[in-house]
Amino acid sequence: MSPPPIALLLAGLAAWSGPPADDPAPLSIRGVYGGVPRAILDRGETLADYGINAVWIGSGGLRSEDIALLRSQGARVFAEFNTMHVASFVEEHPDALPIGPDGRPSPPPDGWQGICPSHPGYRTFRMAEFRRVLAAFELDGIWLDYHHAHASWERDVPLLPDTCFCDRCLNRFREQTGIDLPDGPTAEVSALLLGPHRERWVQWRCDIFTDWVRQFRRIRDETRPDALLGTFHCPWTDSDFEGALRTKLAIDLKAQAPLFDVISPMPYHARFGHADDPDWISRQLSWLGEHLGVDGSGGGRPLVWPIVQLSDWGEPVPVDQVVPVLERGSRAPATGVVVFAWGSLAQDWPKVERLGTFYREHVGKPDLGPASP
Repeated sequence: MSPPPIALLLAGLAAWSGPPADDPAPLSIRGVYGGVPRAILDRGETLADYGINAVWIGSGGLRSEDIALLRSQGARVFAEFNTMHVASFVEEHPDALPIGPDGRPSPPPDGWQGICPSHPGYRTFRMAEFRRVLAAFELDGIWLDYHHAHASWERDVPLLPDTCFCDRCLNRFREQTGIDLPDGPTAEVSALLLGPHRERWVQWRCDIFTDWVRQFRRIRDETRPDALLGTFHCPWTDSDFEGALRTKLAIDLKAQAPLFDVISPMPYHARFGHADDPDWISRQLSWLGEHLGVDGSGGGRPLVWPIVQLSDWGEPVPVDQVVPVLERGSRAPATGVVVFAWGSLAQDWPKVERLGTFYREHVGKPDLGPASP
């Protein structure tokens, strides 16, 4: 049996009206990110014993036998797909390196190597792999990850270089906008793009990344139309870091949102400098709902399933924060929640037990139906 069509999945959500924000709704998705939770199975227990009904696995680690195992546990299986961060590509294709305002390759911030978004070979490479993954595995959905410009933002003080000013990007900008840039040194041209032409430059870059999403959606529709298309998304508001969501990361959220079935913001409170303020999570979610006009109660698209931090990464997450973090991550407009990340979380079983208690208490409608066998 194939997974139920998206229209049927969302129809069930549309019929449900959620409780107030201070009383988290029963969650349609109670997920874990980071591979098969084998530590639970090795204890002779089931995923249902911990209320888990969804698992995210990196697309490079997918195996049909693992999918079958998770389905036998009643869990849905979603893949994470790296779009703009396959760093090995630039080793053989140095022309794919993002170029800074000085005309030189922009160093990878904090080791995070991005790719020039206009490189045709790289785009072909990722689209072919996206199609292969969807064709090869019976997935319930696939989530884009790292779909943004060259940057390191998963930290309290983000590193956000301006890119990409390669000849290919500059020539395409000229052709597609009609703006007559001079043929001088890159430093002179980039000064114009970051100065008087800044808004046109920012929008042009955003449009490239949105067009990538548009093509991913077409491939999904052609290859596995019943699979959900989601994204792991930067949790900033449009004013955080002086509007860096658009100006630095090249994410036009309102343009991309209609192309996705689900948006999974990543409000990693401890990692992002809010270790003592779990309420930051719900504040970011509230902004997202208002920005996109979705509240989680009427089946509006896109759905919002945040991925929240329970494992230690940078600042630790103490066990007594597990429930507060999950509670904040479950508030409107969320109708599901995912935890980051299983590999290290499994080493701290008291956290797993509290996760299980919370998830079991929030089992209920709406639900997406039983997992396909």
